[in-house]
Amino acid sequence: MEITTAEQLGATVRGRRRQLKVTQKDLAMTSGTGLRFVVDLERGKPTCQIGKILQVLQALGLVVETRALGGVETGGGQP
Repeated sequence: MEITTAEQLGATVRGRRRQLKVTQKDLAMTSGTGLRFVVDLERGKPTCQIGKILQVLQALGLVVETRALGGVETGGGQP
């Protein structure tokens, strides 16, 4: 899935959390973040801290992959 906005990321997090039948409170505790952070992330708040976002994604079993627009390789990845 291609995500280009904070709102899309929030919707993805919310969808995965619901798929796993986890409450926002439980996700916050599992990921080491606060309830307010999870709520803001799911609402697409663009100023959420990336480190905390990565913690939440890991708790949900999600990963981030990057690619250049147009599919051009930029290097820096794993061999």
